[in-house]
Amino acid sequence: MSSISFEILLILLLTAANGIFSGSEIAVVAARKVRLEQLAKRGNKKARLALKLANSPNDFLSSVQIGITLIGILSGAVGGATLSVRLENFFKTIPGLAVYSEPLSILIVVSIITYLSLVIGELLPKRIALNNPEQIACNVAIPLRLLAIVTAPVVKLLSVSTEGLLKLLNIQASNEPAITEEEINVLIEQGTQAGMFEESEQEMVSRVFRLGDRSIKALMTPRIEVAWLDISAPWQENQREIQENPHSQYPVGQDSLDDCVGIVRIKDILSTYMVGEPVDLQRLLQPPLYVPEGSRALNVLEIFQESGTHVALVTDEYGGIEGMVTLNDLVEAIVGELPSAEEMNEPQIVQREDGSWLLDGLLPIDALKKLLEWEILPDDVNEDYHTLGGFIIAMLRRIPKSGQHFNAGGFRFEVL
Repeated sequence: MSSISFEILLILLLTAANGIFSGSEIAVVAARKVRLEQLAKRGNKKARLALKLANSPNDFLSSVQIGITLIGILSGAVGGATLSVRLENFFKTIPGLAVYSEPLSILIVVSIITYLSLVIGELLPKRIALNNPEQIACNVAIPLRLLAIVTAPVVKLLSVSTEGLLKLLNIQASNEPAITEEEINVLIEQGTQAGMFEESEQEMVSRVFRLGDRSIKALMTPRIEVAWLDISAPWQENQREIQENPHSQYPVGQDSLDDCVGIVRIKDILSTYMVGEPVDLQRLLQPPLYVPEGSRALNVLEIFQESGTHVALVTDEYGGIEGMVTLNDLVEAIVGELPSAEEMNEPQIVQREDGSWLLDGLLPIDALKKLLEWEILPDDVNEDYHTLGGFIIAMLRRIPKSGQHFNAGGFRFEVL
């Protein structure tokens, strides 16, 4: 039995070596690269080497896999060729077990090796590695690097063989990015739950991602709500328009907003008015900035940065004015609504006593999705609209009338 104990001890040592390989692999893969980079900038040479391994894992992973495979083969050889034979001979000396000595010895050996491999060789080292992956990755960086150098010829042979088999099977490498917006959003959400980020920070980051996908048409002020001045009209009429619709800038048209001749700033009008001079809109005009209705919101923000102009007219393919967008509209898309005192008194979302919601037809479709917790709109509706009103029209396929209703996504919509 002393020889059996020695062989069990040998299997334990091999399993422990397997655990070291397995834990080292998990530590380097799970280590946060940002944290390793911070340690490397502070002069930690091991962290710098661990970062190199994490950025180029193929070589060291192949070396580790070679080690794990060899250990597995040795464990099987020790268990099958020696330990099982000794156990079989031992069971033959026991009356009643001699007939079953061979299958019983194999079952015991396989059970022992499997148990040790799972607990000591896999589960325990991986749990340890995941508890502090950066520190462990730094500690094993030098041995893993040396192992990669020693096994480089074998790794090269295995890599060439693998690539050849992949080509033979016509299997192409994946073109998926290393990290996606969805993964970043999940990480930020987890950070918020852990208390690392504020909820407002999480919401702001998600809005920034959405900004790159949203059409400027979804953020613009529609033409019917654009306050504009007519250069052909008497000054009293334009003055009345300014008093009824106070803004910092106004587009100026010639009889029609489609014939826009420029943009005028209210501060220039006030400067002229306060010194007692007559207001000449033609002299105060600034060149208008046009953006097509299909532009991405993030692209328009870049145009604002490059041009120094913070207001633009949105045009359709025929040159007609669809609406107007300002820098404030884009800022609100990132930080959330910044309503004026007048707008505070007119909420677009009101929950009634019976639990139902009263919604404004101009409610942005993104706000509707958030309220109803929809990822996408129901029934595969073509999203060629940007407001709740557009959604209603698309569902009913007609201009809605009071009392009309339909069901979508588990909700009942009724036009009031």
